[in-house]
Amino acid sequence: MAGIRRTLGTAPTRKQAATAEIVRDMLAHCPSSLSGQRDQALLTLGFAGALRRSELVALTTDDLLFQDRGMLVTIRRSKTDQDGSGQVIGIPNGRRLRPVDAVRSWLAASGITQGPVFRSITRHGHLSTQPLSDRSVATIVKTYAHAAGYDPRGFSGHSLRAGFVTSGAQTGQDALALARVTRHKNLSVLQTYVRDDAPS
Repeated sequence: MAGIRRTLGTAPTRKQAATAEIVRDMLAHCPSSLSGQRDQALLTLGFAGALRRSELVALTTDDLLFQDRGMLVTIRRSKTDQDGSGQVIGIPNGRRLRPVDAVRSWLAASGITQGPVFRSITRHGHLSTQPLSDRSVATIVKTYAHAAGYDPRGFSGHSLRAGFVTSGAQTGQDALALARVTRHKNLSVLQTYVRDDAPS
């Protein structure tokens, strides 16, 4: 079973889930600076789309289609889609985290109209043309977890994805509906993402 779980992409280290409550705590510490706006967009979209860190940093403006009440995000390649056929997920704006608004604000503030969505920013505030590394996603999650009063050692880039599933389970959402976002084909694997000790 352990081998199967590794193959299917579960989280063997069982990092803490960044649930909706925890993400809201993190967002309270995002500054109004350019990097803060990027981080707010990254955290909210990573949670709302249950995205892996590699999927977040691979996003380009061509992968985002804004609509009246949300947006469609195209995942060009993922851990479970090695042939690159692509998968599309819908991201509602919601009432609390408002990921679509956060992404719109980030793109407007940064002036990004094409290319990578999430990019590195120098200490002097200059925007790179290169995407963030997947390690940078983990660092951002840990940084804001620490700022919000949580032990950063328990968090990783995977915490956003686990947080989406855990929050959905806590609010009684249908497993199939969750799987449409996470793109899990096996519901038993999806269940391994639920953290029973996460705040509800």
